[in-house]
Amino acid sequence: MDELLADLSAQRTPLPPLRERIRLRKAGGLSTAQIADVLDCPAENITAWEAGKYEPIGIPRAAYARLLEGLKALERPEPHERPARRTPAAPLATAADPPEQPTLFAAPPAHSAPPPRSQPPLPKVTPTGPLAVIDHTDTLVAHFTNASQLPLDTDDLVGLLQWTLRSGLHQEKLSPNGKDSDPLIVLTPAASTALHLPTELSDRALLRLPADHPVLAQLNQAGFRLTRRGFGPWAGIYRPVVNNKRASVNVAVMAWGALSQDGWNLPPLPPSDLAQLLGTYTDRLLTPRGSTAVCGVKLMTALRPPTKATYDPASGKWVPGPNPGALHAPVEPAPPEAPDAHPLAQGRPPEQTMEEEAWDWSRLPDQQETAEFPHVVGLDTNIAFIAAASSLSVGRNAPPRHVVAPAFDQKIPGAWYCDLSHAPHDPRLPSPFTATGQAPTGPAWYTTVTLAYAKELKIGVQPIEAYLRDDHGPYLNPWYERLRDAYLATMADLGVHKDIPQADYLAAMNKLPTADPALLALLAAIKATGKGGLGKLREGPRTIAAPYTRWPALDQPTWRPDIRAAVVSRARVTLHRKMRRMLTETGRSPLAVLSDCAIYPAHHPTALDVVPEGPDRTGIAGLLRLGVNPGFAKEEGTQSMTWYHQQYNQGINPARSIKDPT
Repeated sequence: MDELLADLSAQRTPLPPLRERIRLRKAGGLSTAQIADVLDCPAENITAWEAGKYEPIGIPRAAYARLLEGLKALERPEPHERPARRTPAAPLATAADPPEQPTLFAAPPAHSAPPPRSQPPLPKVTPTGPLAVIDHTDTLVAHFTNASQLPLDTDDLVGLLQWTLRSGLHQEKLSPNGKDSDPLIVLTPAASTALHLPTELSDRALLRLPADHPVLAQLNQAGFRLTRRGFGPWAGIYRPVVNNKRASVNVAVMAWGALSQDGWNLPPLPPSDLAQLLGTYTDRLLTPRGSTAVCGVKLMTALRPPTKATYDPASGKWVPGPNPGALHAPVEPAPPEAPDAHPLAQGRPPEQTMEEEAWDWSRLPDQQETAEFPHVVGLDTNIAFIAAASSLSVGRNAPPRHVVAPAFDQKIPGAWYCDLSHAPHDPRLPSPFTATGQAPTGPAWYTTVTLAYAKELKIGVQPIEAYLRDDHGPYLNPWYERLRDAYLATMADLGVHKDIPQADYLAAMNKLPTADPALLALLAAIKATGKGGLGKLREGPRTIAAPYTRWPALDQPTWRPDIRAAVVSRARVTLHRKMRRMLTETGRSPLAVLSDCAIYPAHHPTALDVVPEGPDRTGIAGLLRLGVNPGFAKEEGTQSMTWYHQQYNQGINPARSIKDPT
């Protein structure tokens, strides 16, 4: 009843005449867009209200009236003063403005007296950016990504969510077919305690707030709902869609590990610094929405949304339709691509399982290598698997087509059953066709990428059968480009730049451990976003269930183990191509490879002893070279040849611990 009466009262709020509304806005130096931003409505509404096309109603009317009254108050001269020539009021705060005090987010009580004329109105703060870090001292304070702050007139979660929905916080859409992101509020431990949330979650298995917690009851009474994952470290809270307008807020609870686990490892930071760090991550990638792995796959769909606006002639309206370049439909894998827990794996012989995985290979140095090289050096490829996604053609929405005895076509992504056991194998290099690096012993399933490399090596390729994907394209390309740019920008912030001599790069990387811990954490989060996003393409079951039982991830369009296999395959053959050329050009071959790290013998304990210098001291294209670029290498660590022998004789791949033997 009270809410109904409040609405009726708001509808009767008087407004100035039309010309006066325009005059007051212009006198205050404000645009219709600035007014709309504060009132959380389209700018077209302000234009219509000023033209008299229609009148605001309800709560927006009351807020608009308060704003106009405030603009009018700015024009009133002080008592006992001669009226001065009027100048425009200061515009609303921009990203560079200092912290200011709020005036527009809560109406004063009806019985309160107006402020004394001798006290000029305080300047206004407009929330800006995609997120706010909420802290608590004497009151809740929102810290924004531009270093401004805003005390909040609320002391419960419902009020905080209502403020957030009015605030205008969001990230602009990353694709023409996408949507603006929902706002994110990050609760510091002090803020979550002030909002009556527990200091830790008692349910350590599901990591969510118990269903009978009073805060959940308050949210429900206020009309808020939770997404399926419930109220955990990362929560999605929303109100049902009204007039096609979303009302959703993402909440991160630091006390429950939101930014200290699951790929996030941010150091302790003041709220303002934390807001700026998360703002940089958002500017370079996207607004955080969960673990870095979740962010990785959300970045894919934000850049290539599953749907786009499509005109429906029957209804004469624009409706959501499939976006051709995106993944918009769940697709079953080919039987050999299915992981072991998948229903399609039931009864499958082991030799019918595709094993397109990263290398774990090492060999015993021969006597000449042991005598000539007292050291070993690890060379790790920069963001190798993210780089492997660049321009890679992968299947999209059509299920794979089964073919018997097909002719190999390297333009069609798919899974091919082929015998490569006849391929020549140089024992100084790992085989590019197996994860163990040993030569294949019979037919096996390979991605198109692997068989295309076999043809490059002049090896006969005669597939026995195949599962082919006729609908294909470079789905991951914008994802790679955004991650690449984020990685390079952050490395530049850390003082490591592109296109510098290899020795200078090595020196800059040696200083990296002493750099700003916050920037190092940002770099780690960016790399984890890419790596975790690729892992999500083959996400396994999260709970123990009966064998060969479907799990929720299988129903997502982005559950695509075939795409992950193609990326891993490409990273592996790309490294093999470089190592093969290194052997031809330098006579040196790797002693061990683990994933994207290769160990080489060296005369001196430095990567500069292994990689050729090149005419401009930046290395030689096609070989392993030092540099910050994706696909280039960095020095992972150096050890003695004696240490290598000790590790190898214990059955340990030395590449696993060359960075940190302890």
